[in-house]
Amino acid sequence: MIDKDLAELYQVQTSRLNEHVKRNIERFDGDFMFQLTKEEFDNLISQNATSSLGGIRKLPYLYY
Repeated sequence: MIDKDLAELYQVQTSRLNEHVKRNIERFDGDFMFQLTKEEFDNLISQNATSSLGGIRKLPYLYY
């Protein structure tokens, strides 16, 4: 699940979700999240024909 989806689920802004996770990182397992690489992000976009991810400015985080 990418950060945008999780933020939508909790009805918060994506930037706020990532900010709070980073401030409380000690509460999460080491592999709880990672930032997608450019290749991973491009692959994600290419797999979704009608993606709503095209307008983002930063590479998203993937949460487990």
